Amino acid sequence: MQLTGSQIIIECLKEQGVDTVFGYPGGTILNVYDELYRHPEIHHVLTSHEQGASHAADGYARATGKVGVCMATSGPGATNLVTGIATAYMDSVPMVAITANVGKSLLGKDSFQEIDIAGVTMPITKHSMIVKDISELAGTIRRAFKIAKSGRPGPVLVDVTKDVTAGSYEYEPAVPEKIQRDTGHITEEDLKTAAEMIQKAQKPYIFVGGGATISDAAKEVRELAHKIQSPVCDSLMGKGVVDGNDELYTGMLGMHGTKASNLGVTKCDLLIVVGARFSDRVTGNTAKFANNAKILQIDVDAAEINKNVLVDASIVGDIRETLKLLLPMIQETKHEDWVRECQERMKKFPLSYNPEGLTGPFVIEELYRVTKGDALIVTEVGQHQMWAAQYYRYSHPGQLITSGGLGTMGYGLGAALGAKSGQPDKTVINVAGDGCFRMNMNEIATAVRSNIPVIEVVINNHVLGMVRQWQTLFYGQRYSNTILKDQVDFVKLAEAMGATGILVTSKEEVGPAIEKAIALNAPVVIDCQIDCDDKVFPMVPAGAAIEEVFDETDLEKKKQ
Repeated sequence: MQLTGSQIIIECLKEQGVDTVFGYPGGTILNVYDELYRHPEIHHVLTSHEQGASHAADGYARATGKVGVCMATSGPGATNLVTGIATAYMDSVPMVAITANVGKSLLGKDSFQEIDIAGVTMPITKHSMIVKDISELAGTIRRAFKIAKSGRPGPVLVDVTKDVTAGSYEYEPAVPEKIQRDTGHITEEDLKTAAEMIQKAQKPYIFVGGGATISDAAKEVRELAHKIQSPVCDSLMGKGVVDGNDELYTGMLGMHGTKASNLGVTKCDLLIVVGARFSDRVTGNTAKFANNAKILQIDVDAAEINKNVLVDASIVGDIRETLKLLLPMIQETKHEDWVRECQERMKKFPLSYNPEGLTGPFVIEELYRVTKGDALIVTEVGQHQMWAAQYYRYSHPGQLITSGGLGTMGYGLGAALGAKSGQPDKTVINVAGDGCFRMNMNEIATAVRSNIPVIEVVINNHVLGMVRQWQTLFYGQRYSNTILKDQVDFVKLAEAMGATGILVTSKEEVGPAIEKAIALNAPVVIDCQIDCDDKVFPMVPAGAAIEEVFDETDLEKKKQ
């Protein structure tokens, strides 16, 4: 049947099972929006800014496991998506961004709102392409979804010229191609080598990253840990793969990881790395990382093997499928002395904070208590992000939605809108700092307009907290442009946008404020006022070995 290009785009979205799109209209994409008007079965969330749309598509994807979709017009509309696309790329999030460009005859002439967005996004997408021929439109969109979902997931950009959206062509419906898990590079030899290494280890440690979350491999990772009685640590992206209450779990690894995890990995004789890419925030000084251990890395992306840290053995393939093959090859073993040693280290070096006054960690612990550990926690980036990682105990993968690789301030509120749109029955809470909230607070208006009941918890210290922490510790307390002393009232701001605002200045007010926000089932901003010099501990200085981790007690001893 003959359809316009805009109709073909909508039909292809329906083919792929898309039920929600985040975006912002404009001149070149008007034909697509005009067709979208006729299809209420696809829910469109009009964000306040295109960056909010890309973050919402990202949050939707992480919360549902589906491909997130965002749309924008040409020129600045398209470039406003770039930060969200880059965020999704760094964290391997499946997303399809659809933009419209000027007509084919106007390309390359510096036309109004023309930009080569496919070229701009080439380094931050799995693939980016421009459609200038309507005969290629349906195939391109279908390929975009396949690329976004397959192997190591990631964002794909499809730019469509306006004349293509207006033209007509024969459309043939198609059933989406089933995405197969990547097992083509898994070899019997690699599995055998891995099994032998695991069997010989006396002090194994499992390090879990975001790849295990993406692969939905929590069941297999937990089985492996208990079968070989191995302590487990995780990265920011691997939270919840192993239950935060599991007796084998020792906390996060890296710059703000627990002392137990950092020292344990330093002392282990085998580090089993499951779906992690050895980020510099995890490894510290790579030359001194896990020097006493052999390293076994399992990852779907061959490019990650030996990229940052040289390993002794590896298996390239989908995490879940790899572990399903590996587990029967491993005999159950006990490492009771080693586990006891790691557990004693946890008791010796527990996470701790000042019990006096209102603090970020206390707010997170209250969030955990009130929600019974069952909320979807989204974060911005900074001190509050680390406190959310440290003090909320995640029980299932994907429960923490955060910008890990790019570290995008302004990510969280848009992502929370997307997560709540995908999981409407879940309590969705975005934990923000006041600096981050300033970057995306316009999306509170989106939450109200679209009736998306997200809870925004602002850990408000009136400074750029993490940068100030570095300035305090390493820059001689020279607080260059990190103090946010102004007259902005977040409660009044929330109310001005139609949301509910709640001011919290004491510990006693935190729990009731959270309970009220959940009961309202509407957009709520909770402004929690904390001290400007609260810090995130433990900490590893940049470029140091992870075993050089220190906390506030160590700083006090050093002063003496």
